[in-house]
Amino acid sequence: MSEFNFNDKVFSLLDNSENGKVNSDTKFYYKQNGHLITADYYGGTIKYGKIIGHLKNDKIEMLYQCLTTENELKAGKALASISKTHTNKLKLKLDWEWLNDANEKGTSEYIEN
Repeated sequence: MSEFNFNDKVFSLLDNSENGKVNSDTKFYYKQNGHLITADYYGGTIKYGKIIGHLKNDKIEMLYQCLTTENELKAGKALASISKTHTNKLKLKLDWEWLNDANEKGTSEYIEN
């Protein structure tokens, strides 16, 4: 089993590429069942989003989709690297890619609340 536990954890944005859609008002509500990671996210520029991922060691391979406040339907994939802060909070660094919009890529970072 993994040393990381995402069940009932809430995350917020630290940093995002300019072509990303989430902002500091978006919250991510994670659940975990073994290696299965899921999250609902909303707030700020996101009406509703969903993540499904597979946890392996210190990485999560994930797919995500959302509807923005501008009624854009977006979908993408990401590889999240997991680390812990000096206060033992979980931190995620994502290398992501939109599956629409000419497959634009970016990075973002999130911290456990």
